[in-house]
Amino acid sequence: MTEHTILTIAGIMALGGACQWLAWRVRLPAILFLLLSGLLIGPVTGWFDPDALLGDLLFPFVSLAVAVILFEGSLTLRFSEIRGLEKVVRRFVTSGVLVTWSVTAMATHWFVGFSWGLALLFGAIMVVTGPTVIVPMLRTVRPNAKIANILRWEGIVIDPIGALLAVLVFEFIVSSEAGGALGQTLLVFLTLIGMGTVIGLAAGFLLGLALRRDWLPAYLFNVATLAAVFGAFAVSNAVAEESGLLAVTVMGIYLGNRKGVPIEEILEFKESLSLLLITVLFILLAARLDFSSFTELGWAVMGVFLIVQFIARPLKVTYTTWGSSLTWRERALLAWIAPRGIVAAAVSALFAIKLESQGYAGANLLVPITFVIIIGTVVLQSLTAGPLARMLKVSEPDSSGFLIVGANPLARTIAAALEQQKIKVTLTDTQWDNVSRARMAGLKSYYGTPLSEHAELYLDTSGLGRMLALTADEHLNALACTRFRSDFGAKNVFALEVGSKGSGANGRARANAMATGRGAFAAGANFVELSRRVHRGAEVRRTNLSEAFTIEKFREVHGDRAVPLFALDPKGRLEVFNTAVPLEPGPGWTIIALVDPPPPGERKPNTEERRAQAEERKSQAEERRHEERRHEENERRKAAEAEATAASAASGKPTDEA
Repeated sequence: MTEHTILTIAGIMALGGACQWLAWRVRLPAILFLLLSGLLIGPVTGWFDPDALLGDLLFPFVSLAVAVILFEGSLTLRFSEIRGLEKVVRRFVTSGVLVTWSVTAMATHWFVGFSWGLALLFGAIMVVTGPTVIVPMLRTVRPNAKIANILRWEGIVIDPIGALLAVLVFEFIVSSEAGGALGQTLLVFLTLIGMGTVIGLAAGFLLGLALRRDWLPAYLFNVATLAAVFGAFAVSNAVAEESGLLAVTVMGIYLGNRKGVPIEEILEFKESLSLLLITVLFILLAARLDFSSFTELGWAVMGVFLIVQFIARPLKVTYTTWGSSLTWRERALLAWIAPRGIVAAAVSALFAIKLESQGYAGANLLVPITFVIIIGTVVLQSLTAGPLARMLKVSEPDSSGFLIVGANPLARTIAAALEQQKIKVTLTDTQWDNVSRARMAGLKSYYGTPLSEHAELYLDTSGLGRMLALTADEHLNALACTRFRSDFGAKNVFALEVGSKGSGANGRARANAMATGRGAFAAGANFVELSRRVHRGAEVRRTNLSEAFTIEKFREVHGDRAVPLFALDPKGRLEVFNTAVPLEPGPGWTIIALVDPPPPGERKPNTEERRAQAEERKSQAEERRHEERRHEENERRKAAEAEATAASAASGKPTDEA
């Protein structure tokens, strides 16, 4: 029996890992494959019965897993970020929630026959979307920046809000079922809210104090945080039954908004633990489904799905985008994309188990109807959102921007040169000093490793189609190439050699690292040497090629003092010099190179060299004039927009933008 249990657990882990890998390969939400796997091994074949495996431990496992997921989600809910968002996004995660909640609750009550309490609970669960399904979909759909930012922030912020709403509705249902006068019911309800809030704030304060004052060593941060979450959940439930989920949600919100608490350290354990919990939980919950429950729901459940997809979401988008600058095409895509994810499945399963144990009528149907909405929205929207975005002409036409791994001086110099060519650039680095300097230089940057799950949710890659690894860590460069090769394609992933090529074990390690991506820039270029040149005053310069001044002449004039980085073809497309496919730019092309300053006492150039240098200065002068004209056009456009805004304000018309 013990061996069978061990094999079952190992098999679930292996199956979950295979589902995650398959989702990564085909670039679809992992939830789809996890649900299908759970249905296959559970109700379809009968190979796996979660209740038989876990027995009385099933409910505690689901409860603790949901507590961790809600805590992690609430850590990302920062009030400063919500205040900084535009009105459309604020509406999406506040008053717009009421639209989805009310419409879904009414549809469930009228179509399926749920009681108002259960219908309101289901409506509260359905307000969430979730970044675990939104982010993979955005990579495939590639909508414009406005749509991508709205959907991404909605998914991140609305998870803890929706879960908190569902917890409060559940607590009200439990309080009402306890009987007694309305006043007594409200008193019990307020007691649950009060105890959950107080215990959550107390636990968050104590943990934040320990982390801020270094009472714990760094290697215990993850263990202490997990213990604090479990402790707050258990204590809150012991003091006021069913208040634990509210406590951990409040705890996460408090820590996420407390200054000086190393949130990045706390979030580290999410990288593995949350992924493991999500993987196992989805398979377990799907395997517990009973097809007879779907039969009991009947075709009426399709009416609920259609209402959620075609009425609730469009009504919410219509309300939240009213008076904004979003076009009808952008609103149409926003109204189509709203897949449900892990929080909806986990919270519905948890509350269904609790309500069933109390004999609440219809509670056994809460999970099946939730899974119908999850599967329906994920499948329908994953298959159709991309074509719809292209048909509406709201998808990114060409992802030509660069994700640069590293924000060191060399990376910042190259990023600034790309920005001058109007190429979108985002830098990422784990060193705050580098990120801070990049932001001070006006460069968009992400603080953290691009390989983390946090980056999966927060690193905005819209408009980016190429990756350039420019760090002193060759292993990080190789991992970044492997990570983004599936997103950008193997031919669009580049890594700069860290040092000069060696032999033996080090040489083979570098060769293996570079095999995952193309070698960036001219042959022989490496991070150490280029960084030294930047430190000594080397600058990125642009040189136009012509019939008279060819690439050979460029190399002859500059010699080893110039390292070609990029080339612009006559149509303005930017290519990267690399070791895999050598570039041979011709007349009409433009070379962007890192050029050393002339050494002291350098001999005077001869006539031919002076002619070449004059041609280069002419090219640079033309580029400066072009930049000045572009700057003047931008200033005129801004002035016109300011006048239009003033006129609109005077006329009383709204001017909110997403």
